[in-house]
This record gives sequence, C-alpha cells and structure tokens, in this order.
Amino acid sequence: MNVSSRSAGALTRLSVSLSLALVALPLHAANDDAHTLDTLVVTATAPSSPLHWVTDPRLPRQPVPASDGADYLKTVPGFSAIRNGGTNGDPVLRGMFGSRLNIVSNEGNLIGACPSRMDNPLSYIAPETFDRLTIIKGPQSVRWGAGASAGTVRFERDTPRFDQPGMDINASALVGSRNRNDQVLDLTAGASPGYVRVNGNRSESDDYKDGNGDVVPSKWRKWNSDVAVGWTPDADTVLELSAGTGDAIARYAGRGMDGAAFKRTSYAARFEKDNLPGAWDKLQANVYYNDADHVMDNYTLRTPNPASSMPMPMGSNVDRRTTGGRIASEWRWQDIAIVAGVDAQDSRHRSRNAMGRNVYRQQPWRTDARFENLGAFTEITLGEGTARRWVGGLRIDRAEVKDERATAGMMAMPNPTAGQTRRENLGSGFVRFERDIAPALTWYAGVGHSERMPDYWELFSPNLGPAGAINAFTGVQPEETTQLDLGLQYRTDRLNAWVSAYAGRIQDYILFTYRDGGMMGSTSQASNVDARIAGAEAGAEWQLAQQWKLGGTLAYAWGENRSDGRALPQMPPLEARLSTAWEGERWSVGALARAVSRQGRVAAGQGNVVARDLGPSAGFATLALNASYRVNEALLVSAGVDNLFDRAYSEHLNLAGSADFGFPADPVRINEPGRTAWLKVNYRY
Repeated sequence: MNVSSRSAGALTRLSVSLSLALVALPLHAANDDAHTLDTLVVTATAPSSPLHWVTDPRLPRQPVPASDGADYLKTVPGFSAIRNGGTNGDPVLRGMFGSRLNIVSNEGNLIGACPSRMDNPLSYIAPETFDRLTIIKGPQSVRWGAGASAGTVRFERDTPRFDQPGMDINASALVGSRNRNDQVLDLTAGASPGYVRVNGNRSESDDYKDGNGDVVPSKWRKWNSDVAVGWTPDADTVLELSAGTGDAIARYAGRGMDGAAFKRTSYAARFEKDNLPGAWDKLQANVYYNDADHVMDNYTLRTPNPASSMPMPMGSNVDRRTTGGRIASEWRWQDIAIVAGVDAQDSRHRSRNAMGRNVYRQQPWRTDARFENLGAFTEITLGEGTARRWVGGLRIDRAEVKDERATAGMMAMPNPTAGQTRRENLGSGFVRFERDIAPALTWYAGVGHSERMPDYWELFSPNLGPAGAINAFTGVQPEETTQLDLGLQYRTDRLNAWVSAYAGRIQDYILFTYRDGGMMGSTSQASNVDARIAGAEAGAEWQLAQQWKLGGTLAYAWGENRSDGRALPQMPPLEARLSTAWEGERWSVGALARAVSRQGRVAAGQGNVVARDLGPSAGFATLALNASYRVNEALLVSAGVDNLFDRAYSEHLNLAGSADFGFPADPVRINEPGRTAWLKVNYRY
C-alpha cells in the first residue's frame, strides 16, 4: 500500500472517530458526571507526596510518545530510555536499569523473554488503557515486590462503581508523520451489582527519517485488548476476573534481529474489601498469569546480511510464563497505619530456534530457567495526616533459581551447572521522615536498603561469569543497594516547586563488559563491582498570570565504579526542560524546549545486557510546539510539532546501528526522529 493511500485511510479513521464522538455529545451533554479533560502534558507535575508521582497516562503528551511505556515515563524527571529505533525502548531511572526497576501492571508482573530484552516488560503495556501511572523513586517501598532498588512503576486500573445503569467511555485517535496511526477505546458499562470493562488499542508507524533525511528502520504495528468483569455487591467490595491478549511486530535499527511477534496472554483475579470491623481497614488479594511469547528473526522485516554473523535466515522463539499472587491487609488506629502481606511468583523461561525460515516452529521447546520468589512485607506510618510523619518498612524474600540448560554457549557444550539450584535469603527495608514546616512547605529524608537477586539476563545471557567462576549462573552475586533520599517541596496557588537528591552505595553491582568477537559478534562477561551513585532532580511550575504558565525541570545522574576507579556506564547526561503555555477557556498553546548536555563520563565497552557505552556523546537541544482546543468537557483536540527545527541528534543511551541496514562497522548511535507533526482527539465521558 502506498503512503498516500495509507495516510488517507488514517485520516478517514480519525474522522469517523471524531464524528462518533460528536454524535454522542448531545446524549451526554446534560450528564453532571462528565469528565473534564486536562490539557497536554509536556513534563510531569510535581510529586504527589515524597518520592511518589501520579499521572494520567491517557492525556496527550509531547513529544508524542511511542506506543510503549518507556516514552511515557520519560516525561518524569529522572527517567530516560535506552533507544533502539522507533519503539520498545528500555526504561532507565537515575541510571539504573533492568530488574532494579520493578514494573507492575494490573497488579502483576509481565516479564519479557528475549535474552537481550528486545521485549522488555514495557513493550507489552499499552499505557493509555490504564487509569493511573504511579511511580515510587528509590528503595522507599517494600510492598510491591522484591529488588526494586531504583524504584517501582505501577500501571493501575480503577474499580468502576455504578449506583444505577450507566457507561464510561474513554477514546482517542492519533495521526502523525510517517503514517503514525493510533486508536484507543476503553468502554465500561455497569449497574449497582457490577460492571464489564473492555479496552483495546492499536498503533502503527512506518520507519522514520532523522534530521538529516536518512531513513531509520523503526516501523512497528501493535494491538492489545483486555476485558474485566467485576461484581460489586456493595460500596466496599469488589471481585474481578480479567483476561487480555495482544501482539506486535517491530523493526530495530540497532539489533541483528527484529521482533516478529510479541504475543501476550494474561489472566487475573482480584478481591478487595474495605471498611472491615474495628481497626482492620482493608483486605486485598490477587492472582495473575502472564505469558510473553516472543519471536525474533532476521527475515520477516529485513533481508539477511551475508556479511553479518547471521548470513542465513534464522528464527528464535522464546517464551516466559509468570504466575503470581499477593495478599495484603491494612490496619488503622488513629494516626497509625500498617500494611502487611505476602507475595509469591513463579517464572519459567523456554526457547526454540533454528536456521531457515520458520523452521523453529518444528523444533521442541526447551526450558532453560525457572525462578521462584516468596516474600513477606510490612510498612508502617506513624503520624498519618499530621505534620510529622515516620514511614518505614521491612521485607524478607526467599529467592530460588534453577539452571535447566543441558548445553550452553554457541557450540552447545555440556552445561556444567545443569540441574543446579541457587537459593538466596534477601532482606530490604527503609525508613523516612516527612515534615510539613508550613502549610506550603514539606521536607523529607529517608534511607533505604534493597537486596536483589540477579535476574534472567544477568545469570543466563552473559557468555562469561566473573573471573574464576564456571559461568554467570554460579558467579554473579546478589546486588545490595543502600541509598539516602532527601527532598523539599513548596506548594502555593501560583507556585509549585520541588527538589530531590539522592546518594547511594551499591555492593556487588552487576556490570557487563563486552569484547569484540569478530565475525561471531561480541562476547559479554557479567561481574560484580562496588559502585557509588548520586544525583538530583528539580522542577517548578509558576502561574505567571491567570492564563500564563511557566515550567521547568532538571535531572542529573552520576555513578562511579569504585572497584576499577572509572565511571559507571549507561549514565544519562544532565537534562533540562523548559515549558511555557497559555491556557484560555477553550484554547491552549504551548512550547517545550529540551536541552541535553554532552556526556563525557563513560566506560567504553561496559554496560548492561542491552547496551554498552559507545563513547562520549554530544549535547543537543530541541523545540516543540503544541496547541489544543477543548470542544466541551468531554472532547479535546490537540496538535503539535516535535523537533521543530528538524535537528539531527542522538540520545546518549542508545544502541549502535546494525550493519544489516547499512550502518558502519564502527559503532554509530541511532539518530532520533526529525520534524514530526501529529494530531490527536481525546474523548472522555
């Protein structure tokens, strides 16, 4: 299909969506419960409470994000992403990556299967189908799972409640440059006994052009759909069953293979009961099953490169099945609040691969790893609702990993640790003091400690383990992070300003070192080093006048490999954002300037399972413009232009372009999209 016809089709779909929304307006105009849409998000608002951020992922954002969750997180200061083309970037918080950042969606974990994280957890999440995005920075919570040393990200859905028969609708449609074409529909219908919620999204884009006019292989096509049925016999009870599925394809400029399938299958059940007798306030219980069935190959979205390490067609099918559950209770006595519970998770990884087109489908599945974790946790708040608050928590985990590989390595040599099991007892905890100095001013200080079991990518993906170890499975040790967090926030009707800083020590930080392997590609070694980290984020939003607003954020992260006396790799450079907006009764216009400094503190050849430092990176600056028109309380039309001056630039956290697409042998970072125009319609009732 040619470009013009595809654009016409996208515009037609947008017109249909807009027409349906407009037709529906008279039916709902008299409804007092109609939602009011906020305006466009260019950078996240200030923290809702110390180290906690809450934002609505359904709002339009600038720069227009890809269809995965990593681009949404980048609007929160301190977040960045390892880029590899158009979609499925891997999230990084304060320079920390992978399972140091706990990703929770719909109260469960969906863990990717690719040995190189081509399908990281956020690649399976459609943010606009969730009601709320909650972020906790640092090791300052223990209730959402083990090992969250960098922080926790939760994509949440609310419980719909209806006093009488009714319906809630959230819908959006987006078109943009390079045939960008998205649709989202979230429909809930219910009455006092319960509800049915159905949501789905579809997103696609062609390869983009960078600021030099060069095509960057980056196309994608995705879809997701979920359904939930809930029983709400009273205002304090809910029992919900849900199921979901999805799939995708994605071309990667920075990888030797593309994603030919991202098949997701999810099932879940949850029960909640509020306002229980006496001090017992709430009971929550949930179970989940998530399966990520991922296919990688070098022939569906590209032509095999005869000069590469994979000159012939090759396909690999990997699968990660994760089941788990959680039970937690909350108690309240006056200004004391306690949460306590247990959680458990079982995750199994298997694969099959072969030379030739689709030959892997005839191969048997081979399980290579099994992870189990059982945890118990408690958190307590003293002085809840007062001007002085102490918050603390403790967590104990029993982690177990079994190596089920019969062979290992490119030559399929016998695996010396086949059938062996590693077991670790891990402890985590934190304490934080919060003080409201005045009605408008709050400060806090907290210390947290997190012990993290090495994940699949750190135990099974490296070619080598630490010096003297048989392999990574036996040699890589659990990681221990101890971190101090400090912050200050000032809130008035006209000014909201905040600053947060952190400093930490990481014992046995898990580091990847890469060495060139010639035609066979590079080899990786995982080892433990001692590290120090520090950094800060700050932001302010100032209401200059009734209709004028000025905002800005700043983020800086620093890390040092103390064992080797060099920089810690994969640290994002200093970044600043400055925004201004005029907001009238219906119209709003705004601008966003983003400036990123040069990064010279690098450890070339070192990094993580996805990326390594490619050397120093240049700084850059971009400008984006936006405008929106509020048709009424339910309908918002927004438009924007990102990278207005069509700058050619690349992010520091990046993959090197693949020679399959003509990139040079010497590592070259992948450039970001050039000038991008977009139009979006949001409807909420």
